[in-house]
Amino acid sequence: MYAITGATGNIGSKAAEILLARKEKVRVIGRDAAKLQRLVGKGAEAAVGNLKDAAFLKDAFAGVDAVFTMIPPDYTATDYRIYQNEIGANIADAIVRSGVKYVVNLSSQGAELPAGTGPIVGLHDQEERLNGLAGVNVLHLRCTYFMENLLMNIPLINEQGIAGSALRGNQKFSMIATKDIAARVAERLVRRDFTGKNVLDLLGQRDLTLGEAIGILGRKIGWSDLKYVQFPYEEARKGMIAMGISPDLSRLFIEMSKGINDGLFAVNRPRTAENTTPTTIEEFAETFAAEFAATQLKKAA
Repeated sequence: MYAITGATGNIGSKAAEILLARKEKVRVIGRDAAKLQRLVGKGAEAAVGNLKDAAFLKDAFAGVDAVFTMIPPDYTATDYRIYQNEIGANIADAIVRSGVKYVVNLSSQGAELPAGTGPIVGLHDQEERLNGLAGVNVLHLRCTYFMENLLMNIPLINEQGIAGSALRGNQKFSMIATKDIAARVAERLVRRDFTGKNVLDLLGQRDLTLGEAIGILGRKIGWSDLKYVQFPYEEARKGMIAMGISPDLSRLFIEMSKGINDGLFAVNRPRTAENTTPTTIEEFAETFAAEFAATQLKKAA
């Protein structure tokens, strides 16, 4: 039996599906029973509750061979670091109290740093927290920038005919499809071939700039001249707040963007066969195009 936190998200849901397709027993954890129902229909056991409830988490982790842990984002949190620490501490406590011995933990590039990375500092703290658990074998997956983050450009493309963010358009860094992360999560949960505390970078298929990525996506949706624009930090912060992201998290996202722009993390990472994953930006462009087309249908309706 495997327990999956964040089971309705991009990574958790895909990892659960992979395990279920292999006829593994899976317990999916989430707050919304309706959103878990699709996985239940494929054979999963649902544990419905809030990660802020330590007693619930202990029960959700009970009797499993391994767990996939993550701190799901809360874009409305008024103090994001307090939120991260509360969820992170509950996860660590539940691991100990339920007797779990194997943990695959979703972390991030930059989690080796104690400051200067925005919300990733919370993942640094969580790595340290889990590393302090005696007798628990932990694998931290330090994933790079999700290709799915690029989907957030669709409203901007529709409204202004451009893509953009606070990140530099000419800074090369790695990008990864969440389905490739999910495949690694499922693989390592089943193999449980790690002992002690371990870190694995996951760097996607290749490094590229946002200018290059948006050019590829633009051509796929028929916008051959689609451009990427870097917004001033303050303008980008205000734009995130207007989208409903809390002022505190918006501030942290800007700090993260500055870190990448300055090459503090996620840039020029050494590649190996183990940390390179298969999905290309050209393949992800199919997903992007489908999402973009859905918005066009809504506009037409």
